[in-house]
Amino acid sequence: MGKKEIRFLPVEDIEVRSSGDEGSTTSTIAGYVVKFNQRSQLIWGEFYEKVAKGAFARSLAENVIKAFWNHRSDFVLGSTKNGTLRLWEDNTGLRFECDLPNSTWGKDAFESISRGDVDGVSFGFSVRQDSFTYLKEEDVYERTLIDIDLREISPTPFPAYPDSEVSQRSIDQLGITTKEQRKLEKEKLLLEIDLIGLC
Repeated sequence: MGKKEIRFLPVEDIEVRSSGDEGSTTSTIAGYVVKFNQRSQLIWGEFYEKVAKGAFARSLAENVIKAFWNHRSDFVLGSTKNGTLRLWEDNTGLRFECDLPNSTWGKDAFESISRGDVDGVSFGFSVRQDSFTYLKEEDVYERTLIDIDLREISPTPFPAYPDSEVSQRSIDQLGITTKEQRKLEKEKLLLEIDLIGLC
């Protein structure tokens, strides 16, 4: 199992709604965590990323997934365990609905999202299965996330995408060569060709 990674995607709209009887109000937020097969920004200048349809299916069946406020596990907004967080895949992507708690941070989250101060959703995951394709014309790789071990989602004001909680070292663990490495390999090959031509 790989290290935890975090991705942020700006969403077109985080929906907000409030309903309830006298003395009891439920505030709900909803939207897409991620849309399938949409290319990310360039990560570390080395690869693009997209999520394949079905990548969350196993997690949705097996995991208890939490909604945190800005990835802070001490500010829990909802959980699939008790049904306050609902997640499902449709033809577009991974959709969520979260009934916010009647707490200070729940009310603050609702207010910040309603005002548009918070307009993105991040998700924390590790990768069970992925694949890389080298795009020669762009000299970059494209990573497809095929099976994701999803643990949490978070409304957040700051993009963790393209920066992630995976260290730069882990790019080596992904098994791809960087642009700098490819440039050095090309220069070495050209030098070898020149030396062969002198013989």
